[in-house]
Amino acid sequence: MTSSAAPPPAGPSGPSDRPAPFGTDKGLRGGALGLFSSTVIGLASTAPAYSMAATLGVIVAVVGLQSPVVIVLAFIPMFLIAYGYKGLNQVDPDCGTTFTWAARAFGPHTGWLGGWGIVAADIIVMANLAQIAGQYGFQLVGAHGLAHSTLWTMVAGVVWIALMTWICYIGIEVSANLQKVLLTVEVVVLLVLAVTALVKVYSGTAPGPSTHIAWAWFDPTRIRSLDVFTTGILTTVFIYWGWDSCVSVNEETADRTRTPGRAAVMSTVILLCVYLLVATSAQSFAGAGRTGIGLANPANSADVLSNLGAEVFGNGAGGQALTKLLILMVLTSAAASTQTTILPTARTTLSMATFKALPTHFARVHPRFLTPTWSTVGMGLVSTVFFVLLSRVSENLLADSIGSVGLMIAFYYGLTGFACVWYFRKVLRRSPRALWTKGIMPGLGGVLLLYFFVNACVVYAAPDYGSTSWTLPFPPHWHLGGVFVTGIGSLALGAVLMLVYRVISPAFFRKQVIAVSAHEAHEAPEAQERGGEA
Repeated sequence: MTSSAAPPPAGPSGPSDRPAPFGTDKGLRGGALGLFSSTVIGLASTAPAYSMAATLGVIVAVVGLQSPVVIVLAFIPMFLIAYGYKGLNQVDPDCGTTFTWAARAFGPHTGWLGGWGIVAADIIVMANLAQIAGQYGFQLVGAHGLAHSTLWTMVAGVVWIALMTWICYIGIEVSANLQKVLLTVEVVVLLVLAVTALVKVYSGTAPGPSTHIAWAWFDPTRIRSLDVFTTGILTTVFIYWGWDSCVSVNEETADRTRTPGRAAVMSTVILLCVYLLVATSAQSFAGAGRTGIGLANPANSADVLSNLGAEVFGNGAGGQALTKLLILMVLTSAAASTQTTILPTARTTLSMATFKALPTHFARVHPRFLTPTWSTVGMGLVSTVFFVLLSRVSENLLADSIGSVGLMIAFYYGLTGFACVWYFRKVLRRSPRALWTKGIMPGLGGVLLLYFFVNACVVYAAPDYGSTSWTLPFPPHWHLGGVFVTGIGSLALGAVLMLVYRVISPAFFRKQVIAVSAHEAHEAPEAQERGGEA
């Protein structure tokens, strides 16, 4: 693939002044990851154990026994968007992902906001992951008092962020190997929990609320209303978020035009299988009641799995050991996701700096470890500051900021789907495969996420939604929910920062750095298709 400008070297000293075309080498360690490692990173980024522990009770409280079908339906837009990532990565394997692809498809301003969506979502969720890692670390050693202390949880969370930042700094291979260990613990314990629960249900040794799995659980028409259905989907989409991390490390992957995209699709499918098994077995064992061990019991909603584990495994020595292992699993899940949240953010800002959309210091790569330096450390520092500030100001504000992440997920995932359709628009009619995988599927995924985004704005704007509420200081003085204000406010802050940086460094915004010709944008995808795709 050729470009009207020569590729710039981008190493430890940052990018040159020449335009950066497709396939720009940023100095990262190429070929360090295979398909298995990439898939592991995609899976670990979603924190499947923690996602189930923190979200399953909320899903059941919203949709009742229909939680399994909602998990299946929430998978659909994620699977469709994964194909958008796969198609775009095939022709432009850039670690900036949404930032780079949206900039090429719709222009620099849209691309910059797409990159900001990734960064903002990751920084916000890091606060939650650090808090969970801190709490579960204390619970694991029996220090329950410290686990409920805001101060000590904050201290432990900061230590976790620092540790994961250091691991990301010293090399992608170290990060990938650690993820394999942590993910193995997660998946094995989840499988043991699910299988044990089902064995007890079908052998008749489970408690009173237990029931056999029913086909009615997979009937969406039994959901009470469209609003309940939409709220359930919005809640459930969050548990799939993070698989795109395996595409963010594309420049460090062997066969980087094919492997990351395949890993993205595989990650979403594996997540569906894991979530469906855990949800159906847990619901079969505990029921959907709001009392006792019922999954919809508000007292259990913050940590369904740990409460369920004591019932499933029993109080014997073996059961207590497995329950402790379950706590360790949620801890390792949060820790693994903390690490794999740093990876994509550091690489997004690295790519943005390479294309002069951020200060060039963020494009520096360590000469020995071949990892982003300023971008990795910067992500750790900003996440730490954000976590500490919100922890000290208000736990309610921290909770609402995490709830707002769904808006940013829908924004940048949906933008990627639309970018795929527009990018490939001139080759979609040349084969049925191109029409489906690069047009219909990502386009439909984008439409679904746009609907969820708009609907979420309506739901989240209600003053009684979330833990805080705000009144606009200017007419018409609307009273809005804190989740809406935090989410839309974060995106608006990105727009302001973009306008400021456009004044400071206008080259990127004038298309002097990332300009793409019609031949590059449309003929190159056709050449990739002729070369074949896995």
